[in-house]
Amino acid sequence: MPEIPFNPDAKSLEDAFFARENAALLEAMRKKAAHKERLDALRGVMPNADDALLERLLELGVSAQTILAMLLLPLARVAWADGVIDAKERAAILKAAEERDIRPGTASHQLLQSWLDHNPDETVVAAWKNYVGGMCSQLAAHERDEMRTRLVHLARGVAEAAGGFLGVGTISAKEQAVLNDIEATLS
Repeated sequence: MPEIPFNPDAKSLEDAFFARENAALLEAMRKKAAHKERLDALRGVMPNADDALLERLLELGVSAQTILAMLLLPLARVAWADGVIDAKERAAILKAAEERDIRPGTASHQLLQSWLDHNPDETVVAAWKNYVGGMCSQLAAHERDEMRTRLVHLARGVAEAAGGFLGVGTISAKEQAVLNDIEATLS
């Protein structure tokens, strides 16, 4: 069989083809790494959520920062239900934040601190309701239930922190009204 002579144009074509293929593979690897990073960040703020819910939230464009704000605003609302945040409620909210790796100096912590210092106004609450309501409408029923259960549980923990006698007891009617509103928004 006769040997085909070397053609420099064929080599250029081959180099260009593999450069393009390598670039595509590199881009795919970058996208996969970025997706994993976003997934890990969501998992950090929702440590017990199943992977399907986390993937669905990513599909909807929800970030870890968004989830943090979504989680923390209801806690502040419950704490402010009676017009003042007491030390136990503040401690419960800060503990929930710490468990989600919200460190002092971060934007999330500064936002939380502002909500602890000043009752979030109705425009913030309305924006939260609008965002959460829209997001929940795109989730499957079981995903919506999981989000509602998690969030109401956290908010109830803040309401119970102030408690009745010796920190044990009832949730005030105002706190219960806020809990009901949160639950309704997530339905």
